[in-house]
Amino acid sequence: MNWRSGSRGVVLTAYHHSGGGGDGPGGRRSGQYTMNHEHFRKTPDGASFDRSGSQDSLDELSMDDYWKELENIHETRGTNHEERVVVKEPDEGELEEEWLKEAGLSNLFAESSGDSLESMVFLSTLTRTQKAAVEKRVETVTQTMRKKNKQHHIPDVRDIFRLQNDSKGKVCDGSDPSAVPASENKTEAQDGTEGTKFSLGADEEKSPLEDVPSSDTDINLEISFAEQAANLKDLSGGKICRGGAGDTLLPNYRVPKDKTGTTKIGDLAPQDMKKVYSLALIELTALYDVLGTELKQQKAVKIKTKDSGLFGVPLSVLLEQDQKKVPGTRIPLIFQKLITQIEEATLETEGLLRIPGAATRIKSLCQELEAKFYDGTFNWENVKQHDAASLLKLFIRELPQPLLTVEYLKAFQDVQNLPTRKQQLQALNLLVLLLPEANRDTLKVLLEFLQRVIDHRDKNKMTLKNVAMVMAPNLFTFHGFGSKALEQSEFVMAAGTANVMRSMIQYQDLLWTIPKFIVNQVRKQNVEKQRKEKKDKAMKKLLKKMAYDREKHEKLERSTNDADVPQGVIRVQAPHLSKVSMAIQLTEELKAGDVVARFLSQKSGSVQTLKKEEVFLYEIGGNIGERCLDDDTYMKDLYQLNPNAEWVIKSKQS
Repeated sequence: MNWRSGSRGVVLTAYHHSGGGGDGPGGRRSGQYTMNHEHFRKTPDGASFDRSGSQDSLDELSMDDYWKELENIHETRGTNHEERVVVKEPDEGELEEEWLKEAGLSNLFAESSGDSLESMVFLSTLTRTQKAAVEKRVETVTQTMRKKNKQHHIPDVRDIFRLQNDSKGKVCDGSDPSAVPASENKTEAQDGTEGTKFSLGADEEKSPLEDVPSSDTDINLEISFAEQAANLKDLSGGKICRGGAGDTLLPNYRVPKDKTGTTKIGDLAPQDMKKVYSLALIELTALYDVLGTELKQQKAVKIKTKDSGLFGVPLSVLLEQDQKKVPGTRIPLIFQKLITQIEEATLETEGLLRIPGAATRIKSLCQELEAKFYDGTFNWENVKQHDAASLLKLFIRELPQPLLTVEYLKAFQDVQNLPTRKQQLQALNLLVLLLPEANRDTLKVLLEFLQRVIDHRDKNKMTLKNVAMVMAPNLFTFHGFGSKALEQSEFVMAAGTANVMRSMIQYQDLLWTIPKFIVNQVRKQNVEKQRKEKKDKAMKKLLKKMAYDREKHEKLERSTNDADVPQGVIRVQAPHLSKVSMAIQLTEELKAGDVVARFLSQKSGSVQTLKKEEVFLYEIGGNIGERCLDDDTYMKDLYQLNPNAEWVIKSKQS
């Protein structure tokens, strides 16, 4: 598809690929039509256009960079499209079944669904809107199964949830009181001691936030996003409030400081991240349900793709071959090298990312890289900066599956349809949590690089707007979805995805934060699981009689190590780094960073060679698997939230 802009409108030339693919003779046929900007402002049936929230931005933002980038993309398009992943339209009910599977609830429909205690524990921690999202999918699958006469146990949704009769149980923040029943506020930890009190709503005890005023630019991570949207809807009489989504200026959003620490992606252990993934999927679905926006996961049909090389190779395959060269690498080596090549030549070059390299030259460099990159014989001195930038964009769009994944690319695109900028950010936050680790890590490096380019905008003339316009076609267009026939929807998508791209760059720090309400739900799941395990443990107590002496010895050893630790004191250990163990008195102002600094001041053993940024304090056990603490975590507040945790200092690599 070829795009070129003029003063009165935008001309689109659509290319339809035949079986041979590519841009050569016989590989396409073209049809041309014109979109006039004035037409879109006056069109009587422009409701869907207005709904996208993009009109205000279109009046302000020049779309020329977007159309030119699309033209460059088609000039350098590869010829192996017949080997790409394509998207399958799911059958009736198949989408919901897949959704339940992704949410970790597929055993509700298995033959052993009667024994689904772990799922029941998971479901017991859901909020009102999250429960509604699950109920809706269960009902759809149940009806589909009955139509198809599937030989499965078909649960009644009333067996899964105790349905709320009406909205009498709603609390002022919109969360569901049944998510944390009063009888369960105080739970027993695994060792039989009284556990922490959990809160998913404002009717419980207040969360330890700094005393800061709430404003429109504050992002509340304490309360479910879907519940916040439901409250706004309730307050407006059932109408969805819209505003700010299409504003050209992006607000300076901030997250009010949480005394128990901010949790970033990568801070939690894998077993807890699995729970985060399931909760994020349910929460995103609930948010879209409340806002009246359809969330449809796409399904990729797996077909043959390249199993070696650099361009057009699945990320997982790339990383597998790269890790043989550089163990532990998380980002494709070619991707890292191209960014380095661009930056070494200075980020002050005018038109960086926007001005393309010659198509024939890019093709030649691509072939040479495929042959020589891994054996180290490729001559990087021959690669000009604009060529490296073109190769970087080529790498992204030649991935067999989009960097944002087939499953969620449309969901990323549809973020533009959400009513407010804040809700768009909330959706993006959840979508980032749903990306596979390799995609997420690569996207993070890309966004950080793009921000560094923008930081030199005074010299390179690449503002946030320009960079977003150039990069959006590379991340958001995917041949597997086919091309839309309506020119208006093409125009809206162009503006909308450019706006989504702007938000992803501008608010990237926020997007890698795990909302506290999700972390709290993970904590509650862990507590409930521990209660179950404790009951199972009691049943097996007789089997441990034979190990009595050994247990007695271990208890004596533990009591010796932890003897006489007074109330309000924690013992911090560093078993991976040294034999240092310290008892530290908790105070109102003591932070995790202070604990690490005190530990490093000991200068004993291997500690002498460590730097502050290399080691972190971890919260381990109790109601969390493992969590790396940011330096500003107030230890006394966190201790009250998880009194049964152990406190360990270690590096992230250990």
